[in-house]
Amino acid sequence: MDATRLRHDLRGARLARRLVAHRMDAWGFPYGSEVGENVTLVVAELAANAVRHGRVPGRDVRVRPLWEGAVVRVEVADARTERLPVLREPDGEGGRGLLLVAAVSERWGVEPRAGRAYKVVWAEVRVTGPGGPRGRRS
Repeated sequence: MDATRLRHDLRGARLARRLVAHRMDAWGFPYGSEVGENVTLVVAELAANAVRHGRVPGRDVRVRPLWEGAVVRVEVADARTERLPVLREPDGEGGRGLLLVAAVSERWGVEPRAGRAYKVVWAEVRVTGPGGPRGRRS
């Protein structure tokens, strides 16, 4: 699956979650499976952060899941390169998203892309269970 461009709002974040859940099902990790739920959770949190903290007028959010051997890597890109995500203790208003991502992921991080025109926040979720490719892996 190539990167999908989505609106920079909560509707776009919700669509990202649905598209990736569908992709996971197509890859053999059905709706409700542990792997499918973990990847969907990661996408939901990263996409929500991108629309909440990464908004640049006229620029979209990009979401791309990749199945690479024993992990599914999820990449969420936005154009707000000066604002990098930081894992921190939650407060009354929020801050739990990256803690959830860290809890269900093998690892996560952030990297600049395209000459720093945008950043990609990514996470890798370990693949377990019987899932198998019923379609393309990318």
